[in-house]
Amino acid sequence: MKHSYWGNIEQDWAGFSSDITFSNPFFNKQNVEVFLGEEFDEDGEEIDEPPTESRLDNFTATYQQFLNHIDTHIEQIQSKAFERYLKLYAHYYENPEKSGEPALNINSIAKHNEYIKEIIYLRVPDDDAIKLSIRYQIDTEHGLEFRFENGQIAAIGGIAET
Repeated sequence: MKHSYWGNIEQDWAGFSSDITFSNPFFNKQNVEVFLGEEFDEDGEEIDEPPTESRLDNFTATYQQFLNHIDTHIEQIQSKAFERYLKLYAHYYENPEKSGEPALNINSIAKHNEYIKEIIYLRVPDDDAIKLSIRYQIDTEHGLEFRFENGQIAAIGGIAET
């Protein structure tokens, strides 16, 4: 299938992807895949039918809107990721008695940013949503995923939890 914005649409390792890739100087890995639609349906089955032309047009508008405000989104990601670190991880990683390792001394957004620089992929799952998945160096098993809806962070969790 071919689309005027997305180019070639084909089934890939995590759903349908296109010729368009995402990159931003904040993230180390550049040109990551952009997936279009969800990977699995509500029954947990892999989706094997590509998005319709109409959905692809809606995905285009959502993605372009996301890119138009990328600096704000990156700031939101940095802030929310640091808040999550403080809430879920700091009690362990900042306490040598608990971790058995020296404290990481992550006491600012800037210091925490080094742990969220590896993006895995970006997904446009719905008409007004974007999911951005990060290999989180603090918790590589679960990672970090941000779900944006209508331009705002709507959920943060491990990968596939939002």
